[in-house]
Amino acid sequence: MSERDLLARPAADVAAEIARGALARTAALDASLDAAQRVRIGAEGLNAVLWRDDAAARDAANRAAAGALCGLPVPVKDNIATLGLPTTCGSRMLEGYVSPFEATAVARLRAAGAIVQMKTNMDEFAMGSSTEHSAWGRAQHPLDATRVPGGSSGGSAVVVAAGVSRIALGSETGGSVRQPAAFCGIVGVKPTYGRVSRHGLVAFASSLDHIGVFGQTVDDAALGLGVIAGVDPLDSTSVDTPVGDYRATRDADGPRPLDGVVVGWPREYFPDTLDPAMRALLERAADTLRALGAEIREVSLPHTALAIPVYYIVAPAEASSNLARFDGVRYGRRVDPGQGLRGMYETTRSEGFGAEVTRRILLGTYVLSAGYYDAYYKRAMAVRALIADDFRRVFASGVHVLFTPTTPTVAFEAGSKSDPYEMYLSDIFTVTANLAGIPAMSQPIGRIDGLPAGGQLMASHFDEATMFRVAYALERALGAEAHR
Repeated sequence: MSERDLLARPAADVAAEIARGALARTAALDASLDAAQRVRIGAEGLNAVLWRDDAAARDAANRAAAGALCGLPVPVKDNIATLGLPTTCGSRMLEGYVSPFEATAVARLRAAGAIVQMKTNMDEFAMGSSTEHSAWGRAQHPLDATRVPGGSSGGSAVVVAAGVSRIALGSETGGSVRQPAAFCGIVGVKPTYGRVSRHGLVAFASSLDHIGVFGQTVDDAALGLGVIAGVDPLDSTSVDTPVGDYRATRDADGPRPLDGVVVGWPREYFPDTLDPAMRALLERAADTLRALGAEIREVSLPHTALAIPVYYIVAPAEASSNLARFDGVRYGRRVDPGQGLRGMYETTRSEGFGAEVTRRILLGTYVLSAGYYDAYYKRAMAVRALIADDFRRVFASGVHVLFTPTTPTVAFEAGSKSDPYEMYLSDIFTVTANLAGIPAMSQPIGRIDGLPAGGQLMASHFDEATMFRVAYALERALGAEAHR
């Protein structure tokens, strides 16, 4: 079997064959390394992978546990702590840093037999929507080198979309898994806040951060999330809620597998300014859901228009607090020009942080400062509660999932978003799920001018199972149409 044939098969099937000895322990890893060389996944090409250790990976494959991910390579975003590989958050501030401990999500991958052999490129400290803000250079879109792959988890999206891995981990604060998944034509899942441990995820905005999963298919993503989900005593925000079998409906058959499911169509996510081609793909997907038995019901989330301003107060404020530790004394690099403590602080941070991180730290410090806290941060938190109440009300009305665009456009050209606010609007349809803490995912629904477009599903807290049920049915019904 060729490496391309092996990587084209569902992750669960390949892992099962490796576990029972039908495939060599290193079969999936060898296929991944061959693919990485073929598509030039490193700095000489797509620049999606920052750090890798092939020798250690091969040794790990030979010793891998016979679990759900046995022998499968699973690249991990560069802000998720790993033993043996650097964790730099795409920043000069952490250049050369290797964590002395491992993230709980990574430990669970290894316990399930996965091979964590690559760390992927990202916007610095996860602050960006294009992976253009990496200290190590931008990642390229796998279909068009002039386009961005999305961000901040762009590198993880690229390795999956380019066929180097079936599954990868990313992180989300405002859409950083779902948006690059939509741009690259794959599946990206953000679980409920508290469903997956954040222990070992370098903090950006602690009340918004999530670890998420990329998959080539809905089943790949469901498999990955099932492995890393669950309560963790090392993370006080993780919740002890039973983890369901997200793959339970993968084989659901019959002409109407979504009978009884109510799909909400939020009018605020379909403005008159939405790209007509994007709207057409979403309406086609909605027609498909109807044919599968679902009821499509128009609903309203009235505070949606306030999500971007709320997010860009709350997230920078928390980032300002979290990144204060990178001062040249406690964490990160230290540059001492011999100008005293203040000079050391200024030089360290000026050389360690890029422009976008600096911008957000300054914004966050401003909104938390005396005289402005009540006017900005406190008010933003009050509006955040209203956004969350919008979702609670809609789900309480009998709606099971919401269906929306993931992004307003397909992948844009690198360098085309010179205005920071214009870049921030790339996340206009995704930040609400982070503010409310609900699960959400993006899956391919077609292409516009040859570039992938994504449809987004959102569900009530800890109801990932229903979200996956709808995603499985939609993926099966769209078939090849989702990728053309």
